[in-house]
Amino acid sequence: MNGVLVIDKPEGKTSFDVVAEARRALRVKKAGHTGTLDPMATGVLPVCLGTATRLVPFLTEGDKEYVAEVRLGAATDTQDRTGKVIAEAPVGELPRERLLETLERFHGELEQVPPMYSAVRVDGKRLYELARKGVEVERAARRVVVHEIELLALEAPLLSIRVRCSKGTYVRTLAH
Repeated sequence: MNGVLVIDKPEGKTSFDVVAEARRALRVKKAGHTGTLDPMATGVLPVCLGTATRLVPFLTEGDKEYVAEVRLGAATDTQDRTGKVIAEAPVGELPRERLLETLERFHGELEQVPPMYSAVRVDGKRLYELARKGVEVERAARRVVVHEIELLALEAPLLSIRVRCSKGTYVRTLAH
């Protein structure tokens, strides 16, 4: 079987899990996804099957769009809600204009360091494997582009944003 499946990745599964399930269910040997989504993320995960795996390099180049919920006043070791809270601060009053000005600072080209809890490889090892062992390594900053960042809702301490960005952008790192 050859083609591209558009799968709605459920929360709690890794992108690898989703590909493995598709491979088993469809009895195909060759399958791959077009970009890792965090295990807690939900959304569109294109999976290429058979000879369509040749399309992966082309499908990964496009911009991505995410909707994220951000909890203000808390930082975790994983930069997401699954991590251990390592810092907290009172949120206080959030004037909408000030929040919009702050979001605008993330618009454009940015240098972003991938989080330790990510699928990025350093010396052949996934960063999340090292992080789980308590090992932190230096990571090179990467150039990413945030084309659009929009405030969708604010109910302090939670805010909802929509981000359209280049590949390799970690929205949780923007929030961190």
